[in-house]
Amino acid sequence: MRIGIAILPDQRWSVSADRWRRAEEYGFDHAWTYDHLGWRDLIDGPWFDAVPTLTAAATVTTRIRLGTYVASPNFRHPVHFAREVTALDDISAGRLLLGLGAGGTGFDSAVLGEPELTPRRRVDRFAEFLDLLATILANPATTWKGEWYQAVDARSIPGPLQQPRPPFIVAANGPRTLRLAARHGDGWVTTGPQADDAESWWRAIAELVGRFEETMAGAGRSPEAMPRYLNLDSSPVYSMSSVDAFTDAIGRAAALGFTDAITHWPRKSSWYAGDEKVLEAVATVLPTLRAN
Repeated sequence: MRIGIAILPDQRWSVSADRWRRAEEYGFDHAWTYDHLGWRDLIDGPWFDAVPTLTAAATVTTRIRLGTYVASPNFRHPVHFAREVTALDDISAGRLLLGLGAGGTGFDSAVLGEPELTPRRRVDRFAEFLDLLATILANPATTWKGEWYQAVDARSIPGPLQQPRPPFIVAANGPRTLRLAARHGDGWVTTGPQADDAESWWRAIAELVGRFEETMAGAGRSPEAMPRYLNLDSSPVYSMSSVDAFTDAIGRAAALGFTDAITHWPRKSSWYAGDEKVLEAVATVLPTLRAN
């Protein structure tokens, strides 16, 4: 089991730099930041962009893998994003994990003034986004004319350090996005559905794992061949509420076949409210949890 932590980009770098350093020192395998223009009720507070945040994080760490959680077509175009991905992969010396999702409703989709898309149309757009991004990263020049995107001789030189590209960790909960994960993914990440209580959420996660395995088999891929990432904090119980809660969540995730789990850095209030002393205590048991 590999264990990662998401650090929201809601603090100035004078504060955040220490968190990224500590994430590596604590022994986490990967660290992520949200790729949004604003997120839920935090849009009225401080918020910073994911790409420069991860770039800065790459300069204060040496080992930990760094990821977008998750980039989406809501405000990213594959041509420009491919350049950002190439730069991030280079600056981090090949440590980039590329979390990618279809994008939802809310601030990210509304702030640009575009009409709101139906869930089906968001997945349609995501499918083309994945196709074009993968094509650009794999080729020195790409021309493309699709329903959602166009590219004219888009360059990708020198290309990413990780070949043929940084891992695509595709976010998927529903049938169509699971098929996209099976087709494009180098990893699968899920939040599972909303649930009123933790036991209901874990049951739903178990059912989702079954659908993922069926989808992979239907695509002719071994389910064991793809890393599986679980966002522990989509559960009604925040994983960093106590060491026992964290240990229990990791054990449940491992039992369901997840290779990777993601927790969140405790915040003072609102989302992921918690105490950094719990994080420090969790860090002391990470080696044991990873071994199990």
